[in-house]
Amino acid sequence: MTELPHTRVAIIGAGFAGLGVAIRLRQQGIDDFVVFERADDLGGTWRDNTYPGAGCDVPSQLYSYSFARNPHWTHSFSTQPQIQQYVRDVVDRHGVREAIVFDGEVTRACWNDDMARWEIQTGRGAYTADILVSAGGPLSAPRLPDIKGIDTFRGPVFHSARWDHEFDRAGKRVAVIGTGASAIQIVPSIAGEVGRLDLYQRSAPWVLPRMGRRYSWLERRYYRHVPGAQWLARAGVYWARETMVLWQSKYPPLADFFSFGARVRLWWVIRDRELRRKVTPDHRLGCKRMLISNVYYPALARDNVEVVTDGIAEIRERSIVTDDGTEREVDAIVLATGFRIDDSPTFDLISGRDGRTLAEVFAAGGLCGYKGTTVADFPNLFLMIGPNSVLSYTSAIFTIESQITYLIEAITTMDADGLRTVEVREDVQAAYNRDLQKKFDGTVWNTGECTSWFVDENGHNATLWPDFSFRFHRMLKNFDVEAYETTRSE
Repeated sequence: MTELPHTRVAIIGAGFAGLGVAIRLRQQGIDDFVVFERADDLGGTWRDNTYPGAGCDVPSQLYSYSFARNPHWTHSFSTQPQIQQYVRDVVDRHGVREAIVFDGEVTRACWNDDMARWEIQTGRGAYTADILVSAGGPLSAPRLPDIKGIDTFRGPVFHSARWDHEFDRAGKRVAVIGTGASAIQIVPSIAGEVGRLDLYQRSAPWVLPRMGRRYSWLERRYYRHVPGAQWLARAGVYWARETMVLWQSKYPPLADFFSFGARVRLWWVIRDRELRRKVTPDHRLGCKRMLISNVYYPALARDNVEVVTDGIAEIRERSIVTDDGTEREVDAIVLATGFRIDDSPTFDLISGRDGRTLAEVFAAGGLCGYKGTTVADFPNLFLMIGPNSVLSYTSAIFTIESQITYLIEAITTMDADGLRTVEVREDVQAAYNRDLQKKFDGTVWNTGECTSWFVDENGHNATLWPDFSFRFHRMLKNFDVEAYETTRSE
Protein backbone atom coordinates (compact mmCIF):
# COMPACT_ATOMS: atom_id res chain seq x y z
CA MET A 1 0.00 0.00 0.00
CA THR A 2 1.42 3.37 -1.04
CA GLU A 3 1.83 5.80 1.84
CA LEU A 4 -0.05 9.05 1.37
CA PRO A 5 1.78 12.38 1.27
CA HIS A 6 2.01 13.66 4.84
CA THR A 7 2.37 17.18 6.22
CA ARG A 8 2.63 18.58 9.71
CA VAL A 9 -0.01 21.29 9.15
CA ALA A 10 -2.75 21.22 6.50
CA ILE A 11 -4.53 24.51 5.87
CA ILE A 12 -7.90 24.76 4.11
CA GLY A 13 -8.25 28.02 2.17
CA ALA A 14 -5.91 30.60 0.67
CA GLY A 15 -7.68 33.73 1.84
CA PHE A 16 -6.46 36.19 4.47
CA ALA A 17 -6.72 33.61 7.26
CA GLY A 18 -5.08 30.64 5.54
CA LEU A 19 -2.30 32.72 4.02
CA GLY A 20 -1.69 34.44 7.34
CA VAL A 21 -1.23 31.03 8.98
CA ALA A 22 1.19 29.93 6.25
CA ILE A 23 3.30 33.08 6.48
CA ARG A 24 3.53 33.05 10.27
CA LEU A 25 4.44 29.35 10.27
CA ARG A 26 7.23 30.10 7.81
CA GLN A 27 8.43 32.97 9.99
CA GLN A 28 8.56 30.61 12.97
CA GLY A 29 10.73 28.18 11.03
CA ILE A 30 7.90 25.69 10.45
CA ASP A 31 8.05 24.78 6.76
CA ASP A 32 6.14 21.50 6.79
CA PHE A 33 2.70 22.77 5.76
CA VAL A 34 0.35 22.73 2.76
CA VAL A 35 -2.43 25.16 1.82
CA PHE A 36 -5.34 23.63 -0.08
CA GLU A 37 -7.22 26.13 -2.26
CA ARG A 38 -10.32 25.16 -4.23
CA ALA A 39 -9.83 27.88 -6.88
CA ASP A 40 -6.99 28.60 -9.29
CA ASP A 41 -6.02 31.83 -7.53
CA LEU A 42 -5.58 33.02 -3.97
CA GLY A 43 -7.42 35.80 -2.15
CA GLY A 44 -10.62 34.18 -0.88
CA THR A 45 -13.33 36.80 -0.42
CA TRP A 46 -11.35 39.40 -2.35
CA ARG A 47 -10.87 37.06 -5.29
CA ASP A 48 -14.56 36.16 -5.46
CA ASN A 49 -16.27 39.50 -4.86
CA THR A 50 -15.65 41.49 -8.02
CA TYR A 51 -19.05 43.17 -8.27
CA PRO A 52 -19.26 46.88 -9.22
CA GLY A 53 -18.16 49.07 -6.34
CA ALA A 54 -16.65 46.22 -4.31
CA GLY A 55 -14.54 47.51 -1.45
CA CYS A 56 -13.84 47.22 2.25
CA ASP A 57 -15.83 48.92 5.01
CA VAL A 58 -12.91 48.64 7.43
CA PRO A 59 -10.27 51.42 7.25
CA SER A 60 -7.28 50.50 5.09
CA GLN A 61 -4.81 51.05 7.94
CA LEU A 62 -6.41 48.15 9.81
CA TYR A 63 -7.02 45.93 6.80
CA SER A 64 -3.56 44.48 6.49
CA TYR A 65 -1.41 42.07 8.45
CA SER A 66 0.44 43.69 11.35
CA PHE A 67 3.65 42.12 10.02
CA ALA A 68 3.02 43.45 6.49
CA ARG A 69 1.59 46.94 6.77
CA ASN A 70 0.89 48.48 3.39
CA PRO A 71 2.11 52.06 2.74
CA HIS A 72 0.69 51.99 -0.79
CA TRP A 73 -3.04 52.27 -0.03
CA THR A 74 -4.47 55.11 -2.11
CA HIS A 75 -7.66 55.56 -0.06
CA SER A 76 -8.63 55.37 3.60
CA PHE A 77 -11.08 52.63 2.54
CA SER A 78 -9.64 50.31 -0.09
CA THR A 79 -11.21 48.79 -3.17
CA GLN A 80 -11.32 45.10 -4.05
CA PRO A 81 -8.58 45.25 -6.72
CA GLN A 82 -6.15 46.94 -4.32
CA ILE A 83 -6.81 44.44 -1.54
CA GLN A 84 -6.44 41.49 -3.88
CA GLN A 85 -3.14 42.89 -5.16
CA TYR A 86 -1.95 43.41 -1.60
CA VAL A 87 -2.63 39.75 -0.78
CA ARG A 88 -0.71 38.57 -3.85
CA ASP A 89 2.23 40.84 -3.07
CA VAL A 90 2.45 39.67 0.54
CA VAL A 91 2.33 36.01 -0.46
CA ASP A 92 5.12 36.44 -3.00
CA ARG A 93 7.19 38.57 -0.66
CA HIS A 94 7.09 35.85 2.01
CA GLY A 95 7.61 32.98 -0.41
CA VAL A 96 4.61 30.80 0.45
CA ARG A 97 2.99 30.55 -2.98
CA GLU A 98 4.77 27.27 -3.68
CA ALA A 99 3.04 25.76 -0.63
CA ILE A 100 -0.43 26.36 -2.11
CA VAL A 101 -2.18 23.51 -3.92
CA PHE A 102 -4.50 25.29 -6.34
CA ASP A 103 -7.62 23.52 -7.67
CA GLY A 104 -7.23 21.38 -4.56
CA GLU A 105 -10.68 21.64 -3.02
CA VAL A 106 -10.97 19.65 0.20
CA THR A 107 -13.90 17.26 -0.11
CA ARG A 108 -13.39 15.35 3.14
CA ALA A 109 -11.23 15.54 6.26
CA CYS A 110 -11.58 12.73 8.81
CA TRP A 111 -9.75 12.22 12.07
CA ASN A 112 -8.08 8.79 12.32
CA ASP A 113 -7.85 8.07 16.03
CA ASP A 114 -5.62 5.01 15.64
CA MET A 115 -3.06 6.91 13.62
CA ALA A 116 -3.68 10.21 15.45
CA ARG A 117 -3.76 12.20 12.24
CA TRP A 118 -6.12 13.79 9.75
CA GLU A 119 -6.96 12.00 6.50
CA ILE A 120 -7.79 14.55 3.83
CA GLN A 121 -9.37 14.05 0.43
CA THR A 122 -8.81 16.83 -2.10
CA GLY A 123 -9.26 17.54 -5.78
CA ARG A 124 -5.55 16.82 -6.12
CA GLY A 125 -5.52 13.53 -4.26
CA ALA A 126 -5.35 12.28 -0.68
CA TYR A 127 -3.10 13.55 2.10
CA THR A 128 -2.56 13.10 5.81
CA ALA A 129 -1.69 15.74 8.38
CA ASP A 130 -0.94 16.00 12.09
CA ILE A 131 -2.79 19.31 12.44
CA LEU A 132 -5.72 20.67 10.43
CA VAL A 133 -6.49 24.39 10.14
CA SER A 134 -9.90 25.28 8.71
CA ALA A 135 -9.54 28.74 7.16
CA GLY A 136 -12.30 28.63 4.56
CA GLY A 137 -13.73 31.89 5.89
CA PRO A 138 -17.29 32.86 6.85
CA LEU A 139 -17.85 34.74 3.58
CA SER A 140 -16.93 31.95 1.20
CA ALA A 141 -20.27 30.22 0.52
CA PRO A 142 -23.10 32.36 -0.92
CA ARG A 143 -26.50 32.00 0.68
CA LEU A 144 -29.09 31.52 -2.05
CA PRO A 145 -32.72 32.36 -1.32
CA ASP A 146 -35.43 29.74 -1.55
CA ILE A 147 -37.95 31.63 -3.70
CA LYS A 148 -40.72 29.95 -5.64
CA GLY A 149 -39.97 29.86 -9.36
CA ILE A 150 -36.44 31.24 -9.21
CA ASP A 151 -35.22 28.38 -11.38
CA THR A 152 -37.72 29.29 -14.11
CA PHE A 153 -36.40 32.82 -14.68
CA ARG A 154 -35.06 33.13 -18.23
CA GLY A 155 -32.61 35.96 -17.65
CA PRO A 156 -29.32 36.00 -15.74
CA VAL A 157 -29.54 35.23 -12.01
CA PHE A 158 -26.32 35.54 -10.05
CA HIS A 159 -25.08 36.14 -6.51
CA SER A 160 -23.03 39.23 -5.77
CA ALA A 161 -20.03 36.99 -5.04
CA ARG A 162 -20.40 35.33 -8.45
CA TRP A 163 -20.89 38.46 -10.54
CA ASP A 164 -21.71 37.86 -14.20
CA HIS A 165 -19.35 40.21 -16.02
CA GLU A 166 -20.74 39.06 -19.38
CA PHE A 167 -24.10 40.64 -18.63
CA ASP A 168 -24.50 44.03 -20.30
CA ARG A 169 -26.61 45.98 -17.83
CA ALA A 170 -26.82 49.22 -19.84
CA GLY A 171 -30.48 50.22 -20.13
CA LYS A 172 -31.69 46.92 -18.66
CA ARG A 173 -34.26 46.29 -15.92
CA VAL A 174 -32.36 44.87 -12.95
CA ALA A 175 -33.68 43.54 -9.64
CA VAL A 176 -31.40 43.48 -6.59
CA ILE A 177 -32.59 41.23 -3.77
CA GLY A 178 -31.15 42.16 -0.39
CA THR A 179 -29.89 45.29 1.33
CA GLY A 180 -26.70 44.14 3.02
CA ALA A 181 -23.09 45.26 2.69
CA SER A 182 -22.81 44.16 -0.95
CA ALA A 183 -26.08 45.75 -2.04
CA ILE A 184 -25.23 49.21 -0.74
CA GLN A 185 -22.12 49.15 -2.92
CA ILE A 186 -23.74 47.59 -5.97
CA VAL A 187 -26.86 49.77 -6.16
CA PRO A 188 -25.07 53.15 -6.39
CA SER A 189 -22.54 51.68 -8.83
CA ILE A 190 -25.10 50.50 -11.39
CA ALA A 191 -28.13 52.75 -10.80
CA GLY A 192 -26.92 55.31 -13.33
CA GLU A 193 -26.35 52.68 -16.02
CA VAL A 194 -29.46 50.50 -15.88
CA GLY A 195 -32.84 51.44 -17.27
CA ARG A 196 -34.60 50.59 -14.03
CA LEU A 197 -33.51 49.12 -10.71
CA ASP A 198 -35.88 47.42 -8.25
CA LEU A 199 -34.35 46.94 -4.81
CA TYR A 200 -36.13 44.27 -2.77
CA GLN A 201 -35.71 45.07 0.91
CA ARG A 202 -36.72 42.81 3.76
CA SER A 203 -35.58 45.21 6.47
CA ALA A 204 -34.00 48.65 6.30
CA PRO A 205 -30.35 48.76 7.44
CA TRP A 206 -28.66 51.53 9.34
CA VAL A 207 -26.41 53.35 6.87
CA LEU A 208 -23.80 55.62 8.42
CA PRO A 209 -21.64 58.18 6.59
CA ARG A 210 -18.44 56.89 5.06
CA MET A 211 -15.64 59.02 6.47
CA GLY A 212 -13.25 58.15 3.66
CA ARG A 213 -10.86 60.10 1.52
CA ARG A 214 -8.03 59.72 -0.94
CA TYR A 215 -4.48 59.75 0.43
CA SER A 216 -2.29 62.43 -1.06
CA TRP A 217 1.02 61.63 -2.72
CA LEU A 218 2.76 63.28 0.23
CA GLU A 219 0.93 61.07 2.76
CA ARG A 220 1.84 57.89 0.92
CA ARG A 221 5.47 59.00 0.76
CA TYR A 222 5.33 59.79 4.48
CA TYR A 223 4.07 56.27 5.27
CA ARG A 224 6.75 54.69 3.08
CA HIS A 225 9.75 56.55 4.41
CA VAL A 226 9.11 57.70 7.99
CA PRO A 227 9.72 54.89 10.51
CA GLY A 228 6.75 54.25 12.74
CA ALA A 229 4.41 56.57 10.81
CA GLN A 230 2.09 53.86 9.64
CA TRP A 231 2.19 52.12 13.01
CA LEU A 232 0.95 55.33 14.65
CA ALA A 233 -1.80 55.76 12.06
CA ARG A 234 -2.88 52.16 12.52
CA ALA A 235 -2.90 52.52 16.31
CA GLY A 236 -5.04 55.65 16.10
CA VAL A 237 -7.63 53.98 13.88
CA TYR A 238 -7.59 50.85 16.04
CA TRP A 239 -8.35 52.66 19.30
CA ALA A 240 -11.01 54.81 17.65
CA ARG A 241 -12.74 51.63 16.55
CA GLU A 242 -12.47 50.10 20.03
CA THR A 243 -14.63 52.91 21.43
CA MET A 244 -17.56 51.46 19.50
CA VAL A 245 -17.68 48.63 22.04
CA LEU A 246 -18.79 51.16 24.65
CA TRP A 247 -22.19 51.71 23.03
CA GLN A 248 -22.61 48.29 21.42
CA SER A 249 -21.84 46.21 24.48
CA LYS A 250 -21.08 48.23 27.61
CA TYR A 251 -23.73 50.96 27.51
CA PRO A 252 -26.22 50.37 24.64
CA PRO A 253 -28.36 53.50 25.31
CA LEU A 254 -25.50 55.46 23.74
CA ALA A 255 -26.54 53.89 20.43
CA ASP A 256 -29.60 56.13 20.43
CA PHE A 257 -27.37 59.20 20.28
CA PHE A 258 -25.64 57.95 17.13
CA SER A 259 -28.88 56.78 15.56
CA PHE A 260 -30.36 60.27 16.03
CA GLY A 261 -27.59 61.69 13.87
CA ALA A 262 -28.18 58.96 11.29
CA ARG A 263 -31.91 59.79 11.19
CA VAL A 264 -31.17 63.49 10.65
CA ARG A 265 -28.88 62.61 7.76
CA LEU A 266 -31.53 60.32 6.28
CA TRP A 267 -34.11 63.11 6.47
CA TRP A 268 -31.71 65.54 4.82
CA VAL A 269 -30.78 63.25 1.91
CA ILE A 270 -34.18 61.65 1.18
CA ARG A 271 -36.95 64.22 1.02
CA ASP A 272 -39.66 61.92 -0.32
CA ARG A 273 -41.72 60.89 2.71
CA GLU A 274 -42.78 57.49 1.43
CA LEU A 275 -39.25 56.51 0.44
CA ARG A 276 -37.94 57.81 3.76
CA ARG A 277 -40.50 55.67 5.59
CA LYS A 278 -39.37 52.59 3.69
CA VAL A 279 -35.67 53.02 4.40
CA THR A 280 -35.94 54.08 8.05
CA PRO A 281 -34.72 51.22 10.30
CA ASP A 282 -37.10 49.91 12.97
CA HIS A 283 -34.41 48.51 15.25
CA ARG A 284 -31.67 49.90 17.46
CA LEU A 285 -28.43 50.87 15.78
CA GLY A 286 -25.95 47.99 15.95
CA CYS A 287 -28.55 45.23 16.31
CA LYS A 288 -27.80 44.23 12.73
CA ARG A 289 -24.61 44.85 10.82
CA MET A 290 -24.02 48.58 10.38
CA LEU A 291 -23.27 49.78 6.86
CA ILE A 292 -21.38 52.81 5.62
CA SER A 293 -21.99 54.77 2.42
CA ASN A 294 -22.36 58.34 1.20
CA VAL A 295 -23.93 57.37 -2.11
CA TYR A 296 -26.51 54.70 -1.20
CA TYR A 297 -29.36 57.01 -0.16
CA PRO A 298 -28.88 59.38 -3.15
CA ALA A 299 -29.03 56.32 -5.42
CA LEU A 300 -32.35 55.24 -3.89
CA ALA A 301 -33.76 58.70 -4.58
CA ARG A 302 -33.15 58.39 -8.34
CA ASP A 303 -36.22 58.35 -10.60
CA ASN A 304 -35.29 54.95 -12.07
CA VAL A 305 -34.90 53.24 -8.67
CA GLU A 306 -37.72 51.73 -6.61
CA VAL A 307 -37.42 50.27 -3.13
CA VAL A 308 -39.82 47.34 -2.79
CA THR A 309 -40.68 46.32 0.76
CA ASP A 310 -43.38 43.75 0.00
CA GLY A 311 -42.22 40.16 0.21
CA ILE A 312 -41.52 38.18 -2.95
CA ALA A 313 -44.30 35.69 -3.65
CA GLU A 314 -42.71 34.11 -6.72
CA ILE A 315 -40.40 34.63 -9.65
CA ARG A 316 -41.68 34.00 -13.14
CA GLU A 317 -39.89 33.65 -16.47
CA ARG A 318 -39.49 37.40 -16.96
CA SER A 319 -40.78 39.00 -13.77
CA ILE A 320 -40.98 39.11 -9.99
CA VAL A 321 -44.33 39.01 -8.22
CA THR A 322 -44.67 40.40 -4.69
CA ASP A 323 -47.12 39.43 -1.97
CA ASP A 324 -49.47 42.28 -2.86
CA GLY A 325 -49.85 40.87 -6.37
CA THR A 326 -47.72 43.46 -8.16
CA GLU A 327 -45.71 42.03 -11.06
CA ARG A 328 -42.51 43.80 -12.15
CA GLU A 329 -40.74 42.73 -15.33
CA VAL A 330 -36.96 42.40 -15.07
CA ASP A 331 -34.08 41.37 -17.32
CA ALA A 332 -31.68 40.17 -14.62
CA ILE A 333 -31.68 39.36 -10.91
CA VAL A 334 -28.78 40.07 -8.54
CA LEU A 335 -28.81 38.10 -5.29
CA ALA A 336 -27.21 40.23 -2.58
CA THR A 337 -28.36 37.73 0.02
CA GLY A 338 -25.22 37.21 2.06
CA PHE A 339 -23.34 34.08 2.99
CA ARG A 340 -23.73 30.81 4.88
CA ILE A 341 -22.21 31.92 8.17
CA ASP A 342 -23.71 29.49 10.68
CA ASP A 343 -24.03 26.51 8.33
CA SER A 344 -20.85 26.75 6.29
CA PRO A 345 -20.39 23.87 3.83
CA THR A 346 -16.95 23.37 5.37
CA PHE A 347 -18.69 22.07 8.49
CA ASP A 348 -19.99 19.12 6.46
CA LEU A 349 -16.50 18.12 5.37
CA ILE A 350 -14.71 17.72 8.71
CA SER A 351 -15.38 14.63 10.85
CA GLY A 352 -14.04 14.30 14.38
CA ARG A 353 -13.17 11.56 16.82
CA ASP A 354 -16.63 9.93 16.90
CA GLY A 355 -17.21 10.23 13.15
CA ARG A 356 -19.67 13.11 13.39
CA THR A 357 -19.08 16.14 11.24
CA LEU A 358 -18.81 19.66 12.60
CA ALA A 359 -22.22 20.30 11.04
CA GLU A 360 -23.75 17.41 12.97
CA VAL A 361 -22.13 18.47 16.24
CA PHE A 362 -23.25 22.06 15.82
CA ALA A 363 -26.77 20.98 14.84
CA ALA A 364 -27.05 18.94 18.03
CA GLY A 365 -25.47 21.31 20.53
CA GLY A 366 -25.42 24.70 18.86
CA LEU A 367 -22.63 26.52 17.07
CA CYS A 368 -20.02 26.81 19.79
CA GLY A 369 -16.35 26.19 20.37
CA TYR A 370 -13.54 27.21 22.69
CA LYS A 371 -12.07 30.68 22.28
CA GLY A 372 -13.44 30.71 18.75
CA THR A 373 -10.65 28.38 17.69
CA THR A 374 -11.01 24.76 18.86
CA VAL A 375 -13.91 22.31 19.31
CA ALA A 376 -14.33 19.36 21.66
CA ASP A 377 -14.09 15.91 20.00
CA PHE A 378 -11.96 17.34 17.17
CA PRO A 379 -8.31 16.75 18.11
CA ASN A 380 -5.63 18.91 16.48
CA LEU A 381 -8.24 21.02 14.69
CA PHE A 382 -8.03 24.81 14.68
CA LEU A 383 -10.72 27.06 13.22
CA MET A 384 -10.01 30.52 11.87
CA ILE A 385 -12.94 32.91 12.49
CA GLY A 386 -14.75 30.18 14.40
CA PRO A 387 -17.79 30.53 16.70
CA ASN A 388 -18.03 33.86 18.55
CA SER A 389 -14.90 35.36 17.03
CA VAL A 390 -16.35 37.89 14.58
CA LEU A 391 -15.72 41.54 15.48
CA SER A 392 -18.58 43.81 14.41
CA TYR A 393 -16.61 47.03 14.80
CA THR A 394 -13.06 46.42 13.61
CA SER A 395 -10.90 44.34 11.30
CA ALA A 396 -11.32 40.57 11.02
CA ILE A 397 -7.57 40.40 10.49
CA PHE A 398 -7.11 41.25 14.16
CA THR A 399 -9.09 38.12 15.05
CA ILE A 400 -7.13 36.06 12.55
CA GLU A 401 -3.74 37.14 13.88
CA SER A 402 -4.83 36.46 17.46
CA GLN A 403 -5.87 32.94 16.48
CA ILE A 404 -2.64 32.40 14.56
CA THR A 405 -0.72 33.29 17.73
CA TYR A 406 -2.75 30.69 19.63
CA LEU A 407 -2.09 28.06 16.95
CA ILE A 408 1.65 28.68 16.94
CA GLU A 409 1.73 28.59 20.73
CA ALA A 410 -0.11 25.25 20.58
CA ILE A 411 2.42 23.81 18.13
CA THR A 412 5.30 25.10 20.24
CA THR A 413 3.77 23.53 23.35
CA MET A 414 3.22 20.22 21.57
CA ASP A 415 6.85 20.16 20.46
CA ALA A 416 8.21 21.13 23.86
CA ASP A 417 6.09 18.64 25.80
CA GLY A 418 6.20 15.82 23.26
CA LEU A 419 2.46 15.91 22.68
CA ARG A 420 0.86 14.08 19.82
CA THR A 421 -2.67 15.44 20.17
CA VAL A 422 -4.49 18.27 21.90
CA GLU A 423 -8.27 18.30 22.26
CA VAL A 424 -10.22 20.84 24.29
CA ARG A 425 -12.13 19.27 27.18
CA GLU A 426 -15.91 19.30 26.90
CA ASP A 427 -16.38 20.69 30.41
CA VAL A 428 -13.98 23.54 29.70
CA GLN A 429 -15.75 24.37 26.44
CA ALA A 430 -19.17 24.29 28.11
CA ALA A 431 -18.06 26.57 30.95
CA TYR A 432 -16.44 28.97 28.49
CA ASN A 433 -19.64 29.29 26.47
CA ARG A 434 -21.84 29.76 29.54
CA ASP A 435 -19.71 32.68 30.63
CA LEU A 436 -19.50 34.03 27.08
CA GLN A 437 -23.25 34.09 26.51
CA LYS A 438 -23.78 36.02 29.76
CA LYS A 439 -21.75 38.85 28.25
CA PHE A 440 -24.43 39.34 25.60
CA ASP A 441 -27.09 40.24 28.14
CA GLY A 442 -28.15 43.82 27.63
CA THR A 443 -26.05 44.40 24.51
CA VAL A 444 -27.44 45.87 21.29
CA TRP A 445 -27.25 42.44 19.68
CA ASN A 446 -29.60 40.67 22.12
CA THR A 447 -32.30 43.29 22.63
CA GLY A 448 -35.00 41.24 20.91
CA GLU A 449 -35.71 44.15 18.55
CA CYS A 450 -34.53 42.43 15.40
CA THR A 451 -33.35 39.24 13.83
CA SER A 452 -29.92 39.06 12.26
CA TRP A 453 -27.32 36.55 11.16
CA PHE A 454 -25.58 37.25 14.46
CA VAL A 455 -28.27 35.34 16.40
CA ASP A 456 -29.70 31.90 15.64
CA GLU A 457 -33.33 30.82 15.89
CA ASN A 458 -32.86 29.94 19.57
CA GLY A 459 -31.59 33.40 20.46
CA HIS A 460 -28.03 32.14 20.74
CA ASN A 461 -25.39 34.57 19.50
CA ALA A 462 -22.85 32.21 17.98
CA THR A 463 -21.12 34.75 15.77
CA LEU A 464 -19.81 37.78 17.63
CA TRP A 465 -17.15 38.43 20.23
CA PRO A 466 -19.00 40.67 22.73
CA ASP A 467 -16.06 42.59 24.17
CA PHE A 468 -12.99 44.64 23.27
CA SER A 469 -10.76 43.04 20.67
CA PHE A 470 -7.66 43.49 22.81
CA ARG A 471 -9.26 41.17 25.37
CA PHE A 472 -9.76 38.57 22.66
CA HIS A 473 -6.10 38.95 21.73
CA ARG A 474 -5.02 38.66 25.37
CA MET A 475 -7.13 35.51 25.81
CA LEU A 476 -5.35 33.85 22.89
CA LYS A 477 -1.85 35.08 23.64
CA ASN A 478 -0.83 31.83 25.34
CA PHE A 479 -1.89 28.25 24.75
CA ASP A 480 -3.60 26.95 27.90
CA VAL A 481 -2.68 23.30 27.58
CA GLU A 482 -4.38 22.52 30.91
CA ALA A 483 -7.74 23.07 29.17
CA TYR A 484 -7.00 20.19 26.79
CA GLU A 485 -6.94 16.42 26.82
CA THR A 486 -3.54 15.41 25.47
CA THR A 487 -1.70 12.33 24.31
CA ARG A 488 2.05 11.95 24.05
CA SER A 489 4.13 10.93 21.09
CA GLU A 490 5.31 7.34 21.21
